[in-house]
Amino acid sequence: MKKYLVFCLILIITSCKRNNSASADVSLPEKDSIESIVKDSVLPVKEKKPLKTFTGLADTTFVRVADFSHDFEYDLRYATENNFLKSKVYDCAECYTRVKTAKALVKANAEFMEKGYKIKFFDCYRPNFVQFKMWKIVPNPQYVANPVKGSIHNKGGAVDITLVDFEGNELDMGTDFDFFGKRAYHDNMDLPENILQNRKLLKETMEKYGFWSIRTEWWHYNLSGSSKDKIANFKWVCRQESE
Repeated sequence: MKKYLVFCLILIITSCKRNNSASADVSLPEKDSIESIVKDSVLPVKEKKPLKTFTGLADTTFVRVADFSHDFEYDLRYATENNFLKSKVYDCAECYTRVKTAKALVKANAEFMEKGYKIKFFDCYRPNFVQFKMWKIVPNPQYVANPVKGSIHNKGGAVDITLVDFEGNELDMGTDFDFFGKRAYHDNMDLPENILQNRKLLKETMEKYGFWSIRTEWWHYNLSGSSKDKIANFKWVCRQESE
């Protein structure tokens, strides 16, 4: 819109100059007037909501991660059909974790950002009823936790993530999220060097802030101590798009 208005004003000024000799009464817009017109025509930018703080919150409380940082990216696959279930099992895309998990994620992300990257979430807290759906499709504990015991996702202590640059481009990790095969294994060294380095950056930084990985999934990280927390089954409230 701004570029369009400037273009129109340039046309007006040019036309006025051409006709100036024929009409001495033609007055050109003043510079201040042009800037005022352009400024007033720019659509207002939507402001981000003020962030909440962790002050006073128990470490085991569930929180919406986006309420505490604007610096994460999201592609929550289970709120779409782009996942190994081929089914949308979340009503809407939200990322919840326990407070202690969110705190560690914010700290880890701050270090990633110093290097030009951000955490992108594929999955966060997962209601236990969804775990039963997954187990029915893939009843293999190597890939899906038995819902009777519960996944650490069900406890708010696990996240599935990758890294993106500040333009949103994902770093090459060798496979897509939820790829069930040897190429996704952490101990698979038969991969291009850039992929190994990207995984190393993700893994070593997450471990620095209290997370540990599992051998078969480069994207999965658990916060230490979270396995002792209780299984949860609540469904979050979907936020309005306007928020």
